[in-house]
Amino acid sequence: MAVVALELQQRSTVLDGRPFGAAGAYEKLAGILRFATDPAHPANQSVTDLDLAPRNASGYVESWADFYLLLPADPARGNHRLLLDVPNRGRKVALGMFNSTPRVPDPSTPEDFGNGFLMRHGYTVAWCGWQHDVPRRDGLMALTVPAARRNGGAITGLVRCEWRPNTRAETLPLADRYHVPHPTVDLKDPRARLIVREHRDAAAVEVARGAWRFPDASSITVEGGFEPGKIYEVVYRSANPPLVGLGFLAVRDTAAWLRFASAAEGNPCAGVLERAYAFGVSQSGRFLRHLLYLGLTEAESGHPVFDAVIPHVAGARRGEFNHRFGQPSLNATHAVGSLFPFADTVETDPVTGERGALLARLEARGALPKILTINTSAEYWRGDASLVHTDVAGKRDVEPHRATRGYLFAGTQHTPGTVPPPDADPNTGGRGREPFNVVDYAPLLRAALVSLDRWVTEGVEPPASNVPRLADGTAVPAEVTAPVFTKIPGVRFPDRIDRPVRLDFGPELARGIVTELPPKVGAPFVTFVSAVDADGNEIAGVRPVELLAPLATFTGWNPRHPDQGAPGDLMSMMGSTLPFPRTRAERLAKGDPRRSVEERYPSRAAYLEKVRTAALALVAARHMLAEDLDAIVEHAGRLWDWVQARVT
Repeated sequence: MAVVALELQQRSTVLDGRPFGAAGAYEKLAGILRFATDPAHPANQSVTDLDLAPRNASGYVESWADFYLLLPADPARGNHRLLLDVPNRGRKVALGMFNSTPRVPDPSTPEDFGNGFLMRHGYTVAWCGWQHDVPRRDGLMALTVPAARRNGGAITGLVRCEWRPNTRAETLPLADRYHVPHPTVDLKDPRARLIVREHRDAAAVEVARGAWRFPDASSITVEGGFEPGKIYEVVYRSANPPLVGLGFLAVRDTAAWLRFASAAEGNPCAGVLERAYAFGVSQSGRFLRHLLYLGLTEAESGHPVFDAVIPHVAGARRGEFNHRFGQPSLNATHAVGSLFPFADTVETDPVTGERGALLARLEARGALPKILTINTSAEYWRGDASLVHTDVAGKRDVEPHRATRGYLFAGTQHTPGTVPPPDADPNTGGRGREPFNVVDYAPLLRAALVSLDRWVTEGVEPPASNVPRLADGTAVPAEVTAPVFTKIPGVRFPDRIDRPVRLDFGPELARGIVTELPPKVGAPFVTFVSAVDADGNEIAGVRPVELLAPLATFTGWNPRHPDQGAPGDLMSMMGSTLPFPRTRAERLAKGDPRRSVEERYPSRAAYLEKVRTAALALVAARHMLAEDLDAIVEHAGRLWDWVQARVT
């Protein structure tokens, strides 16, 4: 086993032993996992620069990760399933997504466990740090890895950072948000370049070297400050690249240890776990797509580790998770994570001639886990999600692999919506021109996990994939929907739609080394979104009750707020709620083509009854659980009240 020790720092009973239904009470453990990786083992060869890592006296590469575990106090009362939640930028996300609770680093109160879904269903839930550039503060979880060295000497290489500030700032870190930078090797490096664009498709303008500087090795200052809404990009040199790719092995080996190691090896789950599922959201969902691409789903022993993998809201992208000077935190589109291939099965790029498939390595070994790929409307509108299921030329649908299911949660944004919506994105501080999308897709996600579990354990096929398709006309270029949205009074359709482009990072990329930064930019890929109905609500995908009994137009896009610059560009990740007129008179006065709330529903009670009927249909289709019915109706009631109370 690559896990050689668990150093336990905390062990306690959750909520003083309060039971979670039939699963009973839960325990939580926290500590450090120590790893010793064999650099010669075939199962580890995908990790970039592993051969250049320092080794201990036994010839192994050492690393260590923060570790956290929630498990039934009585193992016999659990469901014997492991859900390994891959932290997003060091943060636990599974409880927020499945239990509908705020994210907290150390869940300790009843509110921290929300509706208790994962506990009531008996899951053992684990987290381990995998990201080297997460700072260890505020409960964030990280992985400590060695730096690659060549014959005892330092390795240098290029690094690129990108920012789009929402407020004016004079100085920014050489990293995304709060992450740990790759420091520059030379504060006065004349070869370092800073460029700026008005928007993604605009020409790059180089900022004169005398107009900006590195005030220290980990930050950058520009004369007059960084302007809101503009896209800035700096390329510089750094040294001593951390072994970023060890994050994949940390996740794989943590799950393998929990599933297969003995009590004598310190495993708190010894002999208990029969199945293991990996779950990742956004960045960590892209991480799981990359893990699948590399085929890193088997332990060093050869045992398959994961029975199922759930890359959630990852779109068609991967990330900077396995190359020299990689930044796992980077969310730029012109990055290594935006490279072909995108679809599960084999495709050929007609422009470059490149041929590949996301699952090619796993397919060759015949060792595929079940895969549930879920995206919201936001990943389609940012320009890449459709590449999971349409060919890169935009000519045909790509049929899903037999081991996969793909779903669009229609009319949703990157994160589950709340009523009322927040004024700003809690992750980035970004504000939208419109109120954020309030559709809560968590009930759909819970039902998807139940279906996946039955697929793995009982062989019961889950609902068929449900995504926009070219064959039935439900997949359309985003621009095609503009006439519907521009008829809604006051709505600004985006000035431009971003799409992934072909990128060239230099001839050594296959070895995990980037030599061309910024990359050479080639032709864009052809991508699609769901077609919409007369209200502007999406036709394709799994439609939640908010679309089946609508009070508004719900989108996966939202223009940037004018105060934050570039108002014609789209926000990252956030959608919009565009309420219907409340009355017929209001509709006529505003010239709104959408029927009013009054014309659709004679009363609040009639609306809620329609919501319940729609929810029951989703339960029958296995896209919702009966246990969620009352909560869904209650959420709908709050949405009705918010729409009626809005000042227009």
